[in-house]
Formats: sequence, structure tokens, C-alpha cells
Amino acid sequence: MPPNDSSPALGLPLAGCRVLERSRTVAAAYAGRLLAAMGAQVVMLEPPEGSPLRSAPPLLGDRGESGESALFAYLAAGKRSLVCDLAGSAGRALLQRELDRADILIDDTPVARREACGLDSDAVATHFPALVHVSVLPFGASGPKADWDGEEVNLMHAGGEGYLLPNGLSNELFPDRPPLKIYGHFGSYQGGCMAALSALSAWWAVADVGGQYVDVSVQDAILGVGAFALQRLGDGSLEHRTTRRFRYGGVFETRDGFIELLTLEDRQWEGLVDLLGRPDWAVEESLRDPLERSRRGDDINHRVRSWMALHDADDIVRRAQELGVPVARYRTPIDVAQGEHERARKLFAAVPVAGGEASVLVAPFQFRCSPLQLQGGVPSLGEMEVNA
Repeated sequence: MPPNDSSPALGLPLAGCRVLERSRTVAAAYAGRLLAAMGAQVVMLEPPEGSPLRSAPPLLGDRGESGESALFAYLAAGKRSLVCDLAGSAGRALLQRELDRADILIDDTPVARREACGLDSDAVATHFPALVHVSVLPFGASGPKADWDGEEVNLMHAGGEGYLLPNGLSNELFPDRPPLKIYGHFGSYQGGCMAALSALSAWWAVADVGGQYVDVSVQDAILGVGAFALQRLGDGSLEHRTTRRFRYGGVFETRDGFIELLTLEDRQWEGLVDLLGRPDWAVEESLRDPLERSRRGDDINHRVRSWMALHDADDIVRRAQELGVPVARYRTPIDVAQGEHERARKLFAAVPVAGGEASVLVAPFQFRCSPLQLQGGVPSLGEMEVNA
């Protein structure tokens, strides 16, 4: 049952919540990771050979020689591992025992295999009426695509975002490049966020309505992120990667890196003119009209790009902020991991991995009264005893 109002003072926000996670995808594993960061005990039910995520690239080490997955290290930090072979009766009995102990089940088993695994939603609801059962699948557990699988690139395009990539400066530099996806597992992380939030919402309602079955679609989550493009479609504007860009502004290369510039308001345009040193071309009376600026966007960007190439990114950002111009520097992963601000917020924690430690993100949020911390490192396969 959900904790009472006083329980966060006793520990982490989800202390006392037990989550059973059966995951083969990043989306389901990330949902469990978020709940683990808030203090839930998350038990991964792994097949005898281990989760496929254990061997997912990139691998740790200069040349990946450790064979340990960096992705899995991040997704599994703070969890426990219990081997459960659902092909046999012993595994099915173990599953039933763990379901009886759990508050939340996160599962990405394909719909067609759930009944054979003892994870059919109706059967689970009948035998465990207080359990929150969260299904996390590429296209959801209902509809004509419920049995479809999908990799990240498929889901990014099924959600409409791939149609819009690459755009802006990337499209200008490489106009013949085919449609792309965002690097990494962007769509899967969105699906995982939706699953974790849905799980919490249903869990907090158990006292009033009992357990619930929650059907999460990664495609739906990506569609939610790209809602602006759908909104534009409603007024007759079909965005495409060649047209999805600001008429002026966007990404610019400076002398020592890249920055992004956004000027949506007249006052921001005036600040940009001051940033550029008020050159003659920028103070023309006609450019006081935002529609005229849009029409001349390519020429404006050409001139701004020439100016940006002569200055350092940090100097541009500092001066732009003084002038009220929205500008930010593109930071490398090392910049973020070693950043003064990120260290002050204790954003990262060291997790033991093969051959040393890895610095991983604790959580993308904080709680004032109960600071988050990773409870344990990366679990070895089956480190929980079956009789635990």
C-alpha cells in the first residue's frame, strides 16, 4: 500500500514500495530505474542467461574490453537481480511468490507470450487484485500493432519525430542526409518516464480503487513529445526536416564550440543587434518588422554566422544573457559530468563496475526533505537468493 504522509521523513520517498521488473527493453528498465532512485526496492526477474541489456553497447573500458554494458550499469544501478526461468514450474512458482510480495509490476513481455509466462493481465488482476501492473511495449498492449516489436529508430519514426530530423543547421550542411533518429535511447527514455509516472499514479490510488492495469506505449510517449508538430498540422502546416527551423537563429559555430540562439520577441532581436555591435545592416528600418526579418532569415543567419565564428562561446553567452538574448552553449558530456553546477546538485554518483567506478546520473529530480541516493551498485546476475 502507498506510504502515509509521514513516511518520507523516515527515508526515501518510495521506501517500503516493492517493484518487480521484467525487462528486456530500455523503456521498461528505465521505469524501474526511476522508481529505484526514489527508494523503491526493485527486483529484476532475469532469465538464466541474464537480461539482454547486460550485453548492450556501449561497453565499458577504452575498447570495451571489460564486456560490461555501460547502458546496463546505468539502468540497473540500485536494483536487485533474481533469476527466474518461466519455462519451468519452479520458475512459475517463484513468479507467483514475487507477485504476491510486490506493489508494482513493470513488464515488457510481448503480448503473445504473456499467458504462457503467467503474466496475462486478466490472470494477474484476478490473483493479485491490489497489484499495479504496468505494461511497457513499443506500440502498447492493445490495437492492431500490439504484437509488433520496434527498435529505437522504428519508434522515433512511428512517433513522427524522425520525419523532422535532421533539421536546422544539420539540414543546411547535409541536405542529402536521410532521415535520422536522436542519438541513444531518447524515445525509450520518454516511454520509461511515462511508465514510472503512471505506476506512481496508480499506486497512490490503490487504497481507493485497488490495483490497476496500465498500458504504456513508447510510440504514444514520443507522440506526446512531438505534440507541437501535430498542433501545427491542425492549422494546415505540415512540418518537414527541410522547413522545421527558425527563420533566423538556431545553431551556430563559434571559435571554440557551438551555441544555440533563439529570438522570438522584438526585444530579443534588439538585444541581438546590440550583441553584434549594431552593424549597419542590422539597424535598417525594415528589419524592425518581424515579418521582414523572417523573409530575410537566410541572409541574417549568414551574417550572424560570420560574426559568431570570430568569438568564443562563453563570451557570447555571457554578453547575450546580459542583453536578454536567449543563447546557450552546447556542452560536451565531460562538461556536464564535471560541471560545477552539477556537482553542487550532486547529480552524479560513483557506481562500482568492472575495473573501477562509473559516474552515473542519480535521478533527473530532487526531493527537498529526502535527498536521493543510489542504494547499491550494479547487481550481478542472480545475486538474490531464491529463498530471500
